[in-house]
Amino acid sequence: MSASSNRTIPVFQLYGETHQWPTPDLLHCESIAERSRLHDWHIRPHRHADLVHVLHIAHGDVNLTFEEGAQRLTGPLLIVVPAMTVHAFRFSRDVDGHIVTLAMPLARHIADTLHPQGQILARAAFYPLADQPERAPIATLVDQLDAEYRHPADGRDALLEALLNSLLVLASRRATRRQARPASRQHERGEAHLARFQQLIEAHYHQQPSIPEFAERLGISSAHLSAVCQRLAGRSAQQLLHERVLLEAKRHLTYTNMTIGQVAERLGFKEPAYFTRFFKRHVACSPKEFRQRQA
Repeated sequence: MSASSNRTIPVFQLYGETHQWPTPDLLHCESIAERSRLHDWHIRPHRHADLVHVLHIAHGDVNLTFEEGAQRLTGPLLIVVPAMTVHAFRFSRDVDGHIVTLAMPLARHIADTLHPQGQILARAAFYPLADQPERAPIATLVDQLDAEYRHPADGRDALLEALLNSLLVLASRRATRRQARPASRQHERGEAHLARFQQLIEAHYHQQPSIPEFAERLGISSAHLSAVCQRLAGRSAQQLLHERVLLEAKRHLTYTNMTIGQVAERLGFKEPAYFTRFFKRHVACSPKEFRQRQA
């Protein structure tokens, strides 16, 4: 797909949403029907700059479109959609399944710690499960993951990651036993710059380097970096950095007992007041108010 056509492809957080990642969690889980029925079961071509999808279809049909074309598939199957992959779905109305969405920090963590099985998240592909030994355990894991996501309890993060790791190990076994049918795509140079920029954000967001400093590490100008981010991610380079800082701030405020001053220091703010103003400008409430709402 050419760079010019890339500019016409919507870049969403979750499909149909352009606001910030809606939760302090690094994982989102919902039934396929929850979002698809709102769009008459047709999810039009789009992509995500910093999200990875894993879809499990237990029953029903889907017309799957990757960049190489469309094909009709019948469940049970798994579909993996990496970041920056243009994709579309048209589901049958009787579809039964779930979509698990990983924010890029979690996807990268899994790729680093669950090796080589975690590499399955980097390849756009589908994996039929009919008559396969992984069919039943994958279905059970997805149901458990959905239940844990919807009904938080002690140890939630650890259990969600364990369930997700188990799911990906089984998917990887399925992939290695029979070559999956991939949707190969050509990476333009801008995508490589964006991917590297996101890696640098993940490594250094708590220090909050300036955009010119990031650009220097990438060997490009800050104007070029901002243009790449705007074209491919739909947000400026500064917005991508701020979103990562905000995500971590929300996680600390929700899941730890750190004081607001400690959170500010952890995230590279010289004064708690600077952090409070930053947070309020982007979230429309103070860190204290946000923490109270999450309690």
